[in-house]
Amino acid sequence: MKPVGTVITTEESPSTSEFSFVFDPNERSVKKGQYVQTESENGIVFGYINEIYRSNRYFERAESVAEYERISPMKDNFPTASWEYIIAQVKVLGVSKERNFVRASIPPIPGAKVHIADESLLKSFLGLDEKGLHIGKIQHHDVDAKINMTRLLQKHFAILAMSGAGKSYLSTVLIEELLDRKKEEGRVAVIVIDIHGEYMGFAEGAYASRTKIIEVGNRKKGFSLPLRKVTPEMFEEWLPMLSHAQRALLRQSLTSLHDDYKKNRKAYSFKDLLNAIDAYYDDDSKRADRSVKPALKRSLSEIKRMCILSQNIENPKLTEAVQPGKLLVLDFSDVDSLRKKQVIVSMLARKLFKMRRKGKIPPFLLIVEEAHNFAREKAEAYEAVSRSVIETIAREGRKFGASLCLITQRPVNLSTTALSQCNTHIILRVTNPNDLDHIQMSSEGIDARIARSITSLRVGEGIIVGEATNAPIFVDVRSIKSKRKEKGRPLAELALEYEKLQEKKSEDAEAFL
Repeated sequence: MKPVGTVITTEESPSTSEFSFVFDPNERSVKKGQYVQTESENGIVFGYINEIYRSNRYFERAESVAEYERISPMKDNFPTASWEYIIAQVKVLGVSKERNFVRASIPPIPGAKVHIADESLLKSFLGLDEKGLHIGKIQHHDVDAKINMTRLLQKHFAILAMSGAGKSYLSTVLIEELLDRKKEEGRVAVIVIDIHGEYMGFAEGAYASRTKIIEVGNRKKGFSLPLRKVTPEMFEEWLPMLSHAQRALLRQSLTSLHDDYKKNRKAYSFKDLLNAIDAYYDDDSKRADRSVKPALKRSLSEIKRMCILSQNIENPKLTEAVQPGKLLVLDFSDVDSLRKKQVIVSMLARKLFKMRRKGKIPPFLLIVEEAHNFAREKAEAYEAVSRSVIETIAREGRKFGASLCLITQRPVNLSTTALSQCNTHIILRVTNPNDLDHIQMSSEGIDARIARSITSLRVGEGIIVGEATNAPIFVDVRSIKSKRKEKGRPLAELALEYEKLQEKKSEDAEAFL
């Protein structure tokens, strides 16, 4: 293996935490962020290039350079090229000793040759898995970034990036990998909370037979759950402003309806619930404050207007839609009300978690787009209906095979409890200073170099840090296999259509006159 440089001595290195090396003459293939290796008495020292510096003795004194350049370029009068050299600064990650990695206890040897990291050593050190999820390539290396599914999913993960940085594209890649897994490799079900209709492409092409799309805003074929499957606790979560008396009345009414259902198997509707509330108050032996009834019915009318609770219809049927190696997409693009979205996500997530604990559905991954809207950190209970169940899955889900992926462009607004339970963070480009500070505080393993790099990431580049890998890695995300299809049309096309429509209206008005 051809060496790329030689370890040198500086005031602070080589040490057990870093070393520097000077590039070999004519070596220009080395890049910032690459992994390299060299030797010490303990074994092979492994690290990544933290920074690269170029120097030239002829250009060290600014006043001398300025004076010479007034007369003629220095390169015409001095052998400046012969005095130029490049130094790379390397952060030590560990030492490989008989294929085991240990902490460095002895610095590299000055004068030792430095090589680009061996491919097999790199995979072993980073904890990559040949049967893992193929996200892309390790940046500056011809090595596939294949992440072990269990390490990524079991303790949850978050995708953090500004708008337009490629969050949905990356999650599409991950979904493809999960759908493509073979039965013997272990498969999970995937459920996506799709806010803007960005996953509609899965309904066409190779993944169509394994994908089910629920258009939540569709009145006839949208999301629906039978009222008999809604518990008093769920109503209380959706309506946290209910008084103690209202909660007691609601609980009593639902219990009586459910008892009747168990006897005669006759499903009940929202109208039946309101009638049960009236009946409870008409009983003289159970008479209570008359103001409670109208207040409770007004609160319930808000849930009724959402049109998500039915007498018999259940869509989707989770026991059928949530299957290993299959995808369930809930398309919220036609739903305007954030509160309605939160109620549905709360209902769905709670039902998924309950069914998973009972073993009625397989292990699953729940992907929540715009998670800061569903688990907001600083919000009253009324405005954070779904936060509780998301935090519950984040805390307890790994014990039952219920995995969570939180996707957000505003991590500073996301529940600290939920984000802290995501042991892996995949970070794309972020520029907001508040979000950057929050990410650096909440993500273990992010040093100053990585923090500085986050703002300069291009679309398609990401950093994986946390439980899924042994060390932070920069990744070039691979191209998607499925069809990229989103709801909506390009802005230029919409603008052109609008102007044509206005012109036509003007022409029609003139013709009429």
